[in-house]
Amino acid sequence: MITQILHCPHCQGTDIVRNGKTRQGKQRFLCREEPCDGRTFILDYSYAGQSKQVKKQIIDMAVNGSGIRDTARVLKISTSTVIKEIKKRKLK
Repeated sequence: MITQILHCPHCQGTDIVRNGKTRQGKQRFLCREEPCDGRTFILDYSYAGQSKQVKKQIIDMAVNGSGIRDTARVLKISTSTVIKEIKKRKLK
């Protein structure tokens, strides 16, 4: 048996337990560390727009002056995902 150490993508903690499955059958995990307060996550998202790396790229491209449609086309995600992420961050 192989033991894999998982790290929470939000707080990098290691107190992780399995927490059921998604509708698509992917394993869901629950972080029990204090800063996360019970946040759940999955390891491999089926839609690229949900991953932390893509969300960071959306913000970086917006700060550098890329338009919404340009960002969506380059990252191969929906324009509504780009708009939603920019509104969350309240970029000026």
